Amino acid sequence: MSVPPTPTLLLAVHGTRDSEGARTARALARATAAASGAPVRLAFADVLEPDVGQVAAGVAGPLVVVPAFLASGYHVRVDIPEQLARAGRAEVPVAPALGADRRLVAAAAARLARAGHRAGEPVVLAGAGSSDRRALGEVERAARMLSPMVGAPVVTGYAATAAPTVAEAVAALRARGAARVAVASWLLAPGLFQARLSEAGADTVAGPLCPHPAVARVLADRYVRTVSTAQERPLAASATR
Repeated sequence: MSVPPTPTLLLAVHGTRDSEGARTARALARATAAASGAPVRLAFADVLEPDVGQVAAGVAGPLVVVPAFLASGYHVRVDIPEQLARAGRAEVPVAPALGADRRLVAAAAARLARAGHRAGEPVVLAGAGSSDRRALGEVERAARMLSPMVGAPVVTGYAATAAPTVAEAVAALRARGAARVAVASWLLAPGLFQARLSEAGADTVAGPLCPHPAVARVLADRYVRTVSTAQERPLAASATR
């Protein structure tokens, strides 16, 4: 019996014109390859090319798309499937967004501590923002998980699209009497959104989650689970015939 080929892991990232952000995406692809043991290709859901469909069209054999997105907003639910469909690869499974995985929340806490967070200093967990209520709910869940890890109250703020903005959340904490305010980044890489965190008026601002090794490990885990699910479906379908 022949062994089926290992599916290629297509790592779908947002894309940024920031050169450091692009370098981070390439480094994340290498780290994900090492963590998963799978062949990895990098594609962009927005801003840069090649997009997900362009890369998928050039991959022969089985493929799994793993979105490097912290929330299941428009890019994950709409852009990536549409790009696959245009490329004639609509059958390719797409892993779920990373979400409020405990390993990633712990990474955010570690990045915040590295930035100099002080005990009791209230925190704004800064997400990218989305018009999708479900995506915002995932950020709020991460904030609830982060609070006991950092020993301080945590509220949410957003770099774009949603309210409150990070600056508004920082100002609201100061209005409640906070002498110092910290911002924990719920972003994966440097870029425009991360730059906005530094302009929000906080005393402590953490860097993005990458290059914390937990990010690659969670992406590899999403790949393994999605491959397993995809392999089980044909068996389930044949059992019902």
